[in-house]
Amino acid sequence: MGKKRIITKSGEDISKIEEKMAGVSKKGAKINQIERGRIYINVSYNNTIISVSDLKGNIIATSSAGALGFKGPKKATPFAASKVVAALAEKMKKIGLKKVEVYIKGIGGGRKSAIHSLANQGLDIDLIKDVTPLPHNGPKPPKPRRI
Repeated sequence: MGKKRIITKSGEDISKIEEKMAGVSKKGAKINQIERGRIYINVSYNNTIISVSDLKGNIIATSSAGALGFKGPKKATPFAASKVVAALAEKMKKIGLKKVEVYIKGIGGGRKSAIHSLANQGLDIDLIKDVTPLPHNGPKPPKPRRI
C-alpha cells in the first residue's frame, strides 16, 4: 500500500479556500420569500404528485405519495393525497407562500381531497384550473379487411 502522506497547508491557502466556499450556497441557505405561486397536482390511478413553483415556473418544492412511504394501491387514495399536501404545506410555510393558483391534471381518487387539503392549510386559492388532456379525434380506425 505505501506510506500515507499528510499535506499541511499554510494559513494563506486556507483563507483562499474559505473565500471560494463563501460564494457557494449551502443546502440549508435561506430561500427567498415568495408570496404568490402555482401548484401543479398530477393525480393518476397509481400515484399523486404535487409540485410547487413560482410564477415564472421554477420548481420550489415537490412531493408524492410514493415519496411519503405509501406503497401499491394506497398511493392513489384520497388519504395519501391529503398527506402529500400536508407535507408540502410545511415547506411552503418556510418560503412564505400565501396565494396560489392550482392546476390539476388527471383522473384519480385524490383530486378532491388534494384541493380541500390545500384550502384547509390556510392558502388563498385564486384559481383552480383543470388541465387534463382530452382526445378530440381519437385513434385512427383499422383498415377494412381484404378477402
